[in-house]
Amino acid sequence: MDTFSSRNRLRWLGLALLAVCTYQTFAVAQVSQSGPSAPDRVEMASVAPPAPMPTSAELSPAGGFAFVAAATPSSKPFVHSFWDRENRVLFAATGTMATADFYVTHANLASGGRELNPMTRLFAGSTPMLASNFALETAGVIGVSYLFHRTGHHHLERLTSILNTSASSGAVMYDLTHR
Repeated sequence: MDTFSSRNRLRWLGLALLAVCTYQTFAVAQVSQSGPSAPDRVEMASVAPPAPMPTSAELSPAGGFAFVAAATPSSKPFVHSFWDRENRVLFAATGTMATADFYVTHANLASGGRELNPMTRLFAGSTPMLASNFALETAGVIGVSYLFHRTGHHHLERLTSILNTSASSGAVMYDLTHR
């Protein structure tokens, strides 16, 4: 078998793309600290019209003006919740494909096959270690997505789950076709 199979190519491609996205995230975060960023969506607030100038009858006995606090419009951008419906679906797909990848990999290893991914090969010695590898992979995807969410990179937040899900599904397809 070729040691750099299509399964490994998909994983390395996913890792390289994730590294580039992470680098771009931090580069954009440093640039955006120097200037204001444009919000995706701004909530509209109602603002009262400015108060007219007070007359002499409205002056206080000390001769000063009475100060009135005025509301300023809110300029906070609309940000979605991390555990919104789309992320829950993406994380469920990531977990499902990691579980499928575990079962297919375990079946191939039990029938005399070998693990082609050098990182997963370290954990392929026992079933609990292999299961923990795929569980930690899923937790890592959620963690990286949360990092992107906190830094305001919501497209990369979703892209992380999509890339991992497609890499795992490619690995499952490769394992099923090369039994």
